[in-house]
Amino acid sequence: MENPIRVERQKPGGPLWPGLLAYAAACPWEAGPHLAQLMEQGAFSGWEAVFAALDGTRVVGFCTLMEKDYYPENRYSPWVSIMFVDPACRGRGVCGLLVEGAVEYARSQGFRRVYLPTEIVGLYERYGFQKIDELENYGGDVDNIFARDI
Repeated sequence: MENPIRVERQKPGGPLWPGLLAYAAACPWEAGPHLAQLMEQGAFSGWEAVFAALDGTRVVGFCTLMEKDYYPENRYSPWVSIMFVDPACRGRGVCGLLVEGAVEYARSQGFRRVYLPTEIVGLYERYGFQKIDELENYGGDVDNIFARDI
């Protein structure tokens, strides 16, 4: 059965931008309100992008493709980051759809490799990522850095 959830790149001023911003602002994960703040500030420029996972017009997840991420030492780019899937939709392939949406867009922008920061081990490997490094983030925690050739 085909997954009714789809992923779309969202643009400032687009019809779903306000709903995505509100969803991110209310997100229980601290990065959600951070994303909402970035969206309000117009922080996405050039090729950077925000992606929404949609079930109809209802937002059920999001991720970004950004030049820089939450690290004093940003030696990688572009970042597939700020990945969130609504708890009610987990286990339905939404994360994979978000990853593939961001990867396809990165490829269309001429990138041949993408990077993904996470504390999680065992999830993103299913989508072709391999751990390549660890970086200390601004909060002082150390994150795993994964890469995928595209």
